[in-house]
Amino acid sequence: MDAFKFFDAYSLRARLFPALIASVMAIVLIAALVPWHRLSWAHALASVGVIVVLYVMADIARRRGRAVEPRLIRQMGGLPSTTLLRHGDDTFDAAAKARMHRFLGAKIGDRAPSAADEQKDPAAADKFYGRCGSWLRENTRDHKKFNILFDENITYGFRRNLLGLKSPALIIDALILLGCFIFLWRLSPIDWDADLPQKLALVIGVGIIHAAYMAWLVGENAVFEAGRTYARQLLLSCETLQAGAAAKRSKQTDG
Repeated sequence: MDAFKFFDAYSLRARLFPALIASVMAIVLIAALVPWHRLSWAHALASVGVIVVLYVMADIARRRGRAVEPRLIRQMGGLPSTTLLRHGDDTFDAAAKARMHRFLGAKIGDRAPSAADEQKDPAAADKFYGRCGSWLRENTRDHKKFNILFDENITYGFRRNLLGLKSPALIIDALILLGCFIFLWRLSPIDWDADLPQKLALVIGVGIIHAAYMAWLVGENAVFEAGRTYARQLLLSCETLQAGAAAKRSKQTDG
């Protein structure tokens, strides 16, 4: 669709796609019941209208995702980029974590807390780790250089935003399914050869599948997994940044 060209990669995949998935029932209902061939003005307004609707949907997905994020962070015990830097987390071995602490401490101009310091004052240690995560995010915005990190960020944003839309999507599904069942009941006895009952049956079938997907496959665990995977890749970018700094120093020395 040409309207998609107005979105950057992150907005398209992490914001718009969740909104479209969450709105499947409404989209199917409209597509099935609206007599598009009779709406002469539809084609004239299609381009502008579609772009505006897509932007609104993407913005709603972003806001719903951000609304659920604080609760998710509390359940994870903090931002994954913070928790993975703690001495008690075993995602990275002690030697790799020590290199990260030294590198990031030098970049933000502070000394990394020891295991004893962290145990004595966890809040102060987390502030240090939080500043490290912020520095890394600001210095890994080159999507071409850190393309794997960018893809993991999109995956996290997609799952978070889709989770934020879960409740509204299930409510819409329930209302549309209820409306379809009531309408079919009022048509009783139903002539299944007629066009309308067939379309309503299609909407009901899609609705049941969509509601099952949103209810059972969209959940917090998927967001937690994506968050930790993104944080791991973010911290691994320390190696890339260190290698780049070393190459720059070597080039300056040779020059």
